[in-house]
Amino acid sequence: MSELSLTVLLLEDDDAFRERLAIALRRRGLEVRTASEVDAALLLAREESPEWAIVDLRLPGRWGLDAVKELLELDPATRILILTGYGSISTAVEAMRLGAVHYLTKPASVDEILAALEGHPELPAAKAWEPSSLELVEWEHLQRGLLACEGNLSQAARMLGIHRRSLQRKLARNPPLR
Repeated sequence: MSELSLTVLLLEDDDAFRERLAIALRRRGLEVRTASEVDAALLLAREESPEWAIVDLRLPGRWGLDAVKELLELDPATRILILTGYGSISTAVEAMRLGAVHYLTKPASVDEILAALEGHPELPAAKAWEPSSLELVEWEHLQRGLLACEGNLSQAARMLGIHRRSLQRKLARNPPLR
C-alpha cells in the first residue's frame, strides 16, 4: 500500500460487522467512510469519491449491484470489492461484468480484502473437481432468478414458480458448502 492514505467506502448493513471491519481498516492507515444502504453510500461518494469500495450484496432497499454500477458511473477509477455472505457464481459474474475488481464471500480476513483491492489476491490452492450438491445447484438457480429480477423477491418467486415465502426462507439459509 502507498504512503498516501486511501479512502474506502464500506457499504454494509450489519452494524456490528461494518464497525469491526472499519476499525480494522483504519488500523491499517485507511480513511474509512461507512454506510448501511446504497443511497447513503452514493451521497458519500458524491461528496468525496473513494479510491476503494467494499460493497455487500444484500442490503435494505436497493441491491449492492446497483451500488457497483452507480459508484463506477461517478468515478470509473474506484476499485470495488463485493463482500457477501450470500455468494453465488451468477452474482459474482454479474458483479465482475459491472466492473467490480473482485468478489469475496464472508468470512474473509482483512488481509484477504486488502489483497483483493490492491489487485494481487493470493491464488487458492488447486482443488480437485467435485460435483456440486443438489442444494448448491438449487442455491445457484435461486440466485440467478433473483439476479434476473434485479433483487425483486416477489417477481423472482413468480418467475421460479415457487411461493414468495418459500423463496425467502431458502434465501435466508446460508449457502451450502461445495
